[in-house]
Amino acid sequence: MRSREYGPDLTPPWKKQQPAPEVEAEPDLVVEEAVTGFCGAVVRCEKTAEGPTVTLEDRFGKHRVFPMPPRGFLLDGKPVTLVRPSSRPAARGPARTASGSLAVPGARARVARAGRIYVEGRHDAELVERVWGDDLRIEGVVVEYLEGVDDLPAIVRSFSPGPDARLGVLVDHLVPGSKESRIAASVTDEDVLVVGHPYIDIWEAVKPAAVGIPAWPSVPRGQDWKTGVCRALGWPENTGAAWQHILSHVHSYKELEPALLGRVEELIDFVTAPG
Repeated sequence: MRSREYGPDLTPPWKKQQPAPEVEAEPDLVVEEAVTGFCGAVVRCEKTAEGPTVTLEDRFGKHRVFPMPPRGFLLDGKPVTLVRPSSRPAARGPARTASGSLAVPGARARVARAGRIYVEGRHDAELVERVWGDDLRIEGVVVEYLEGVDDLPAIVRSFSPGPDARLGVLVDHLVPGSKESRIAASVTDEDVLVVGHPYIDIWEAVKPAAVGIPAWPSVPRGQDWKTGVCRALGWPENTGAAWQHILSHVHSYKELEPALLGRVEELIDFVTAPG
């Protein structure tokens, strides 16, 4: 005799495994892949010949691609089944700039302040513009580039910084005992702020994963660093073209190392502070 409650399947209802609820893999959703334990934010979903996949990025910037389904994921420790986001318009929060600041729709660029931010080279200036350009225009801050820092003391004297015309300077490879650190110390005062990042060149401030490489290669002392990087990575030895390739992969602050992010934000705050 079959139980009316159980039907053809004699497994009691309370013992049947319930399917994991479906959750749309929206960008920035943080999940854990149940098999490997890899935890990260959703970067993208793609449709492949083998089926849909999801790419996760962990807190170190490492990317992993997983099939979905049947791969299992955990959301807040509970099993879920990831599915591709629906095509319906999603409710969106406030728009943000590439630097992560709240965007101000229709805002006009402010008349340029007397204060300035100097960076070492053209690549530095282009990277700052790519990520902080919208913020700088609203604040009226102009970024100019030097050709190295050897002439920085003379440039600072010519600029004549003051409470209403503060000068901020971003320096590459600003580490204790370096030539750059000695020059920075000679010009820093209450109206001049010199900060720096630890990287040999601004290229290194871009996360390797953003460019699709495991790490920035080590270049022997005495070699031109950029040329050495191109050789080690098998790129054509055209540093200008290499930089454009790197820059094309930078869309927001998420592709940059924190050691650079903090320094640029510090300079913007310094030159825009009330006199």
